[in-house]
Amino acid sequence: MAEARFVARKANARIWLAGGWLLLALLAAIFAPLVAPQDPLAQDLMLERLPPFWLQGAEPGYWLGTDSLGRDLLSRLVYGGRIAFIVAFAAATAACLVGSVLGLIAGYFGGWADRIVSRIVDIWMAFPPVLFAILLVAVLGTGLGSVIVAIAVIDWTRFCRVVRAEAMSQSRMDYVENARIAGFGRLDIMLREVLPNVLPSIIALLSLEMGIAVIVEAILSFVNLSISTDDPTWGGIIAEGRLSIHQAWWVLVFPLITLFLTVLSFSQFGEGLKARFDPVLR
Repeated sequence: MAEARFVARKANARIWLAGGWLLLALLAAIFAPLVAPQDPLAQDLMLERLPPFWLQGAEPGYWLGTDSLGRDLLSRLVYGGRIAFIVAFAAATAACLVGSVLGLIAGYFGGWADRIVSRIVDIWMAFPPVLFAILLVAVLGTGLGSVIVAIAVIDWTRFCRVVRAEAMSQSRMDYVENARIAGFGRLDIMLREVLPNVLPSIIALLSLEMGIAVIVEAILSFVNLSISTDDPTWGGIIAEGRLSIHQAWWVLVFPLITLFLTVLSFSQFGEGLKARFDPVLR
């Protein structure tokens, strides 16, 4: 009992800490026009490379300083969060739906369905993920939709493998056999009995995948293969900051910190939810 309470407290701490950062970043992205102190695209060479507010030479209203074109860094980070969260939710959800459905079918029904799905997954995973994403975006063309499709096409295998293993394990449990004896159909058992017990793993993996999607989008925007407009992205800001690291370190450091905290929060939030609601861990 004491161990269960400790696990619950630890899970709650993860959920609140990680969820707090994600909620803060999400609200800032949604209400960017109200939160951002400046226009993220406005350039003023008279204000280039201003330091953050606590350093000498800072200007009022430019809390995290400016880049080499005089654009407000905080405003660009806030607006860049819009792109990051759109890609995270859309791409991870699409990958989750495709991979979970195929994994559930393969793990529960087994036989030829499992063999076909497993072979497809093996072939798909033979391609390096990041290089595959770059290739897909290069073929589809730059743009937000292309990035989302590329991430979903690549990462559905992650869900498929995990859900297949979980469904295969759950299908051997006594409660599944009892449901069969009670006369439930295979589809009913899969949806009503197996799926709820696999769901905590899916939720945890979905949250983790959102963080991975944020990283992939940042990589693509870093190499200028994300959105084709002038809208700021975290990867694009990092690419700009890399060129002026010796003159304006804050242009590189602050987007890296934002990216790190967001990805870490997605991961910890998912793990906390799994530990909190998984009946086995409880």
